[in-house]
Amino acid sequence: MNSIRYIPHKINTRFYACQLYSSKNWTVEQVIRKYHISKASLMRWMKRFDGTKESLIDKPKTPHSKHPNSHTEAELKSIRDLLRRNPNISTIELYGKLKRKYDYKRHPASLFRFLRKQGIRLEANQTTKKK
Repeated sequence: MNSIRYIPHKINTRFYACQLYSSKNWTVEQVIRKYHISKASLMRWMKRFDGTKESLIDKPKTPHSKHPNSHTEAELKSIRDLLRRNPNISTIELYGKLKRKYDYKRHPASLFRFLRKQGIRLEANQTTKKK
């Protein structure tokens, strides 16, 4: 089973459909029937079409800036410094030190998500030792 919701149209299909429609000899219905596309797709492509294939290439969907609630560089530096100095620290101890010494105001889950994204795995209880 295909996990893609739709099959994206190739640039050549987009280009020739837009070119054919802009020639004014073909109606919308004729173009969408010939190229097996939807009317909405054709109209969306025509908004961007300036006569070149490059104008029909999809734009990247990644954001240009960081999320406004993401960790600041100062917070990230303090987390990394504490982890470097205390390699055997637990997540809760790390959170406590950040809160006391570095004025860390975020929720513990936020710290845990950051550590998980970085691939850093801290044990919950590392203070108990075997005899």
